[in-house]
Amino acid sequence: MSYASKVKDELSRQEPAARHCQIAEIAAILSLCGRISISADDRYCIKIHTENIAVARKYFTLLQKTFNIVTDVSIRRSSYQKKSRTYSVVVSRHEDASRILMAAKLIGDDGEIGENLSLVKNMVVKHACCRRAFIRGAFLAAGSISDPEKSYHFEIACASEAKARQLQAMIGTFGLEARIVIRKKYFVVYMKEGCQIVDILNVMEAPVSLMELENIRILKEMRGQVNRQVNCETANLNKTVSAAVKQLKDIEYIRDTIGLLKLPENLAEMAALRLERPEATLKELGEALTPPVGKSGVNHRLRKLSRIAESLREKCEGKEEDNYD
Repeated sequence: MSYASKVKDELSRQEPAARHCQIAEIAAILSLCGRISISADDRYCIKIHTENIAVARKYFTLLQKTFNIVTDVSIRRSSYQKKSRTYSVVVSRHEDASRILMAAKLIGDDGEIGENLSLVKNMVVKHACCRRAFIRGAFLAAGSISDPEKSYHFEIACASEAKARQLQAMIGTFGLEARIVIRKKYFVVYMKEGCQIVDILNVMEAPVSLMELENIRILKEMRGQVNRQVNCETANLNKTVSAAVKQLKDIEYIRDTIGLLKLPENLAEMAALRLERPEATLKELGEALTPPVGKSGVNHRLRKLSRIAESLREKCEGKEEDNYD
């Protein structure tokens, strides 16, 4: 089971205790994936479609508990993809469909279908608990979430800009910043920050999925820190090795041209020690000298040896002779 399926399965088992929250969740489901058909004699029928059996079960349970009505459930298998199934929950009785639409504020007193998208005036999402239920229903109806092992992405696809703006504003009431992007014919409300996705899971009341995401985030962050530390240490090691290799080449060049005995005593001692201990750090070289010398002192002597080697190379190329002292 994918992470998105796990989240939806957990949310499908989350049953609001209050009737107003149940209505808010039903309103979101109808708004984002419901279909309302009107017969020639003005009789309503509601159809809700989903490819997720857990979500279909949630629709069925919500409608039954909230309105105490009987719904028809059907399953249709795709002719192109044999494993793909579409589940339909249908409210065919006009009286039941009218009650649902009236409660969800999807139909006016005059019988005209239309949504009141104002967060201030819409009684369905007046309370914070109802807004939680609405966002949960919206995600169940048209949402998706990526596998946190790969990336962080949460989205809900809306058929109109007005619905997307309403959902964005509703998410904003919980201190979260969602964005909207147009994808094909949909207006997609999305978030890409891991911490915000954790918060939206908390808003929708999915504690198990939230903890799984948090654990993955912690592990990814630890791996990232370890990788950065290893990369830093590797870079420092490469830098140290490269410097040591150059120092050895310079000292060997001095030895093979004028000999180390021509060098001042402190430089000759430093050169001999570096040849003897090519893998030693500056600190280890300084501690091996008599008397001991600090890292800056060791570095100063090695740089002086490098300058002497460069001077000798220039001399071999016919340039002026430098003072080795």
